[in-house]
Amino acid sequence: DFDIESLVHLEQTFYDTGYEDGFAHGRIHGLIEGRALGREKGFEMWEEIGFYEGFALMWKAIFAKQNRLDDRASNHIRHLLELISQFPRVNPSASETASDVDIPRLLRQIRSRYKVLCSTLGVRPSLRAA
Repeated sequence: DFDIESLVHLEQTFYDTGYEDGFAHGRIHGLIEGRALGREKGFEMWEEIGFYEGFALMWKAIFAKQNRLDDRASNHIRHLLELISQFPRVNPSASETASDVDIPRLLRQIRSRYKVLCSTLGVRPSLRAA
């Protein structure tokens, strides 16, 4: 038996099969590419955060040697280090909702506090935007 009806929808059948194969292939490669991009951007953010933390810790040590712990700049250092400690150190899973940290907002606050600290110290800020 020859089914003429299947011949009429032959093009649509090939299209549907191709679409399903392409969708599955794109999903796999999209996940792989997304992970790689996330790793790269996460590294860039933490490189920037690490710079700010090292800067703050260096000035904290200098002020400790000079016994200037109640200084205005010391308060900015303390606040900057507090903000950095709030930055997530692990990538939360999709099911984890306890970690409702607004990362872009927190990063903006850290950058702002760094600029204020540099201004207080009279140091030119070295901006390391991720």
